[in-house]
Amino acid sequence: MHDFDELAAFDAVMTLGSLTLGARKLGLAKSTLSRRISQLERQVGQPLLRRQSNRLLPTEAGQMFHAYCRQMLELAEKSRQALEELSEEVSGEVQVATHNALARSWLAPRLAGFMDRHSNVRLTLQTCTTPPLSAESQSVTLWLGEVSGSDLCQEILGWLDRGLYGHPDYLDRHGYPRHPRELAQHAWIDLLGETEQGLTLTHSQKGEYRFQPPESRFRVDQHTLHGDAIAHGHGLGIMPDWMVAARERAHPGSLVRCLPEWGVPPEPVTLLYPYGSRPRRLNALLAFLRQETPQEWLANPKSPNPTRGESRRTVAHHA
Repeated sequence: MHDFDELAAFDAVMTLGSLTLGARKLGLAKSTLSRRISQLERQVGQPLLRRQSNRLLPTEAGQMFHAYCRQMLELAEKSRQALEELSEEVSGEVQVATHNALARSWLAPRLAGFMDRHSNVRLTLQTCTTPPLSAESQSVTLWLGEVSGSDLCQEILGWLDRGLYGHPDYLDRHGYPRHPRELAQHAWIDLLGETEQGLTLTHSQKGEYRFQPPESRFRVDQHTLHGDAIAHGHGLGIMPDWMVAARERAHPGSLVRCLPEWGVPPEPVTLLYPYGSRPRRLNALLAFLRQETPQEWLANPKSPNPTRGESRRTVAHHA
């Protein structure tokens, strides 16, 4: 019977082509990884890897054995998940990734509530600049915005309506715009080039207006910094209404909606998670997040958008 630690070591090196990267992936010392592969080679009776330049390449036996190695590891994982599903207790390690805009404002307090409900769950929360896309990811991801090129199951949890905002003092100095064409006269605060390609505003009676914002002198990569810049009177910008409401509760009067009759395309809040059979703890977390979704995210669309309001809809993945 093969040792599964040795099989995992061999699979990591085969996948990554490097002892260093394989050790990093498994959280092992490089010497430990090398020893496990040597033990596996002694057990099968022939070399499985050969060194060429700075890479480890499979021998003919290694190439053949790796296919069986993957099957054994996958079968072991399926059996572990199946046994876990027999238990009524939700327990184990859960990895959660999220867009930075949702981490403190919504997700972290909900995860604390989830852990209170399930005392044997160990949870790791990480913010990231791009969402996980690989089908190998075993994490649950909460993302703000559309996700393309993902091999994971995608579900729209809700939508954030957005609007154009500025600080009252800034608007008193520079004037309140009465039509989108007047926005060109204002300073613009951009969220990492989000509107560099232009912005379409819609009006229930006047139709659409395509606006090309002026070049932003100050670009940021976080919604909190973006809101700070607008609230400090540096210019106008697009913000989710839900986040503005939270800011206004803490700092009343710091933001004013401009052109309220003109709509901005809403932004989806997207859940990403693995296809197929999932551990009970992942399914419990997904159900909990759906239950905790604010009603404001589930409201009917205020502007024409065919996918708006189709919350909790699984979107076909991109192969």
